[in-house]
Amino acid sequence: MSLTLDEIQNFKGKYPKQIWSLFFSEMWERFCFYGMRGMLVFFMISQLNFHEKEANLQYGATQAFVYAFTFVGGLFADKILGFRKSLFWGGLLMIVGSLILATDPHKFFFLGIAFTVVGTGFFKPNISSMVGQLYKPNDSRADAGFSLFYAGINLGALLGGYLCIAIGKGELLGDFISEGMRWNIAFGLAAVVMVISLINFVFTQRSLGTIGLQPGHPLSEVKSAPIAKWKEYGVYILSLLFIPIIMKMVSVPEYTDYFMWTVGPLTLIYLFFEMSKVNSSERKKLWAALVFILFSILFWGIYEQSGGSLSIFAAKNLNKDLLGLDPNGVNNSGGAFFIIFLAPLIGLLWIWMSKRKIEPNTIIKFGLGFIFLGLGYYVLFATRFFADLQGITSLNFFTIALLVITLGELCLSPIGLSIMTKLSTKNLQGMMMGMWFLASAYGQYVAGIIGAGLATTKEGATNYDALITYTEGYKQLALYAVIAGVVLILLSPFVKKLMQEVK
Repeated sequence: MSLTLDEIQNFKGKYPKQIWSLFFSEMWERFCFYGMRGMLVFFMISQLNFHEKEANLQYGATQAFVYAFTFVGGLFADKILGFRKSLFWGGLLMIVGSLILATDPHKFFFLGIAFTVVGTGFFKPNISSMVGQLYKPNDSRADAGFSLFYAGINLGALLGGYLCIAIGKGELLGDFISEGMRWNIAFGLAAVVMVISLINFVFTQRSLGTIGLQPGHPLSEVKSAPIAKWKEYGVYILSLLFIPIIMKMVSVPEYTDYFMWTVGPLTLIYLFFEMSKVNSSERKKLWAALVFILFSILFWGIYEQSGGSLSIFAAKNLNKDLLGLDPNGVNNSGGAFFIIFLAPLIGLLWIWMSKRKIEPNTIIKFGLGFIFLGLGYYVLFATRFFADLQGITSLNFFTIALLVITLGELCLSPIGLSIMTKLSTKNLQGMMMGMWFLASAYGQYVAGIIGAGLATTKEGATNYDALITYTEGYKQLALYAVIAGVVLILLSPFVKKLMQEVK
């Protein structure tokens, strides 16, 4: 604890030195998460003999609980564990989950996934919070820091998204790993990189000063009574008790339906209750935040086909005309690759437009995000025109679609969390952040339902029939996305009034 918070925040130059260590911990954790995510649907279909519709629903349920649990993990970190202990505990659970899958992914699939879901919930929201604390309030360098951190997320997604699925399928190192061990090694790789992430964080703690300490710690910046040990141990025990519950709910998607149909309405009812207690100006801002939240569910529902229906499409209907790369690997990692290169350029574009007073406001950026998303799905539809009679089409053209879709994400995703903090009242910031993550959970859930709806090819149909069915579905999604984008742009004057001075 040699550094004080002031010493950390009064750093010279563009970045605090601690951000590089947090960057690498997050990068390896995202390698683990995206590597796991990219394997789910393909593994369920090819190894567990799930039907495509069933696999999409399982995928949607898994991803929904991951995002829903970030809310729970963040809550426990705030109140009891602190960011550091929460992150370490989450990382340990992710390692255990990956090792279970590496031992026998066919027998212990849902058990391993349940450990990973709960672990990610404890890890993911808290490392981002620590990055934020490296900066003083209103430090203009914070945006650059989060941009660097965002690059770390996507570098991990790029590596994990490609390598894990390519090893599992035998496309990579297939001559060196026996066929019966490929999936064990692929899931085991996720465990190895998560160990690296935690070891890196152990050494990082020495330079974090008071950041991320448990509430009530003697050196904590905010003085409060120490947390009773039974409460801390209670969190560990409770999170372990969640694992069989999550395992059951993910393995039986009907249970996920009950959960999602209950939690969302209850959360909205509670939000309306809280809105009744604030003044008119604050209430208008919360209505604006709700517009962003509801539209984001539709955005992520369409966008997140990459882990579901697009995984099936890549396996069945794409060739290797892009440098001989594995189509599933490209599908899993292409978006991350484009974000690394495009995010700085988009940021510079907004700055250039702002100086000339022509930068679009937040709601129009959201609308543009939808329009690019729709255009990307129209490109996916157009892949049918490059297909042969066996239903195999161009990976090159598919990758262009990923590029356009990524432009949509960059118009929407980076500003989401920021706008939630700006539109929330002080006493509701935690809840609005939770609702944003919950909206992501609903987006993943909707993505699974959409993917299942696309898997309508009849038994015995040809691969070409499957191509036509999927691309027709992508054309419909493209239309919905473009309509949503146009609606948002038309609504922008109204929403701008609700936002008042917030930009």
